[in-house]
Amino acid sequence: MNKEAPLSIAERDFILNALREDVRLDGRQADQLRPLKVTFGEEYGHVKVQLGKTSLIVRISSEVTKPRDDRPFDGLFAIALELTAMGSPAWDNGRQGDLEAYVAHVLDRVVRHSNALDTESLCILKGVSCWSIRADIHITDYDGNLIDAACIGVMAGLQHFRRPDAVVKDGQVIVYGLDERVPVPLNITHKPLSVTFHTFDEGKRVILDATRKEEQASEADVVIGVNNAGDVCFVSKFSGSPVDALVFVTKSSVALEKVKEINGIIDKALQTDLAKRAKTGLAEESRAENDR
Repeated sequence: MNKEAPLSIAERDFILNALREDVRLDGRQADQLRPLKVTFGEEYGHVKVQLGKTSLIVRISSEVTKPRDDRPFDGLFAIALELTAMGSPAWDNGRQGDLEAYVAHVLDRVVRHSNALDTESLCILKGVSCWSIRADIHITDYDGNLIDAACIGVMAGLQHFRRPDAVVKDGQVIVYGLDERVPVPLNITHKPLSVTFHTFDEGKRVILDATRKEEQASEADVVIGVNNAGDVCFVSKFSGSPVDALVFVTKSSVALEKVKEINGIIDKALQTDLAKRAKTGLAEESRAENDR
């Protein structure tokens, strides 16, 4: 059950009238992101994302398991999201609402279905054993644009993660500890991210990276998933009023620009983490080449 109080008519009108004057409550331009900060923990695949006042933690984990019977050469990859009262008092623990289902669906389509992670590289022994990679997302504070923040966290975590090395000897799988062999990075084929827009005033006003109040006042949302090469891997309009098809066309170029900007921030954070590990003697692990 969503216990969040709706916006008052006065608040809604104030936001809309400000947008008609090309003004947002926090002073940003229509296509401007809030400040984004990506930091990594000591554990591989542990990442914190701060997008404005929206913050979350993503943890990537791995285990050896049996591949699916219909995909004997592929490993497994899953994204898990649960909205709890820790992130917002509007969310109930243990109850899946529309927002949770929708965010999980978008992440699955943008990251997993676009094959951002090469699951074939996770195969250890055909039909017998493979790596299962799991991304767990924990929301610590929610102030709008949960989809984009979560997608940033998942992609950053996948690039930062290192799995244990494993070999097959005499038909048996041997997994080495991190202290025995240099861990192996995941094979990332491309770096897609989602970019979310919201429409106002019968579609005349379109803004990027809405806050929670802007989301509540909006008429509809548009999500575009794209990578650095400009390949669009997902397009969605979840709910609300109809959106002119021209919005999808014009905002695709904006989405590409923002994806390049965000991936640049992620790359810089990865380099900072690499430099930090170099000082503590972990540079060899961080620079480990993919064994594929």
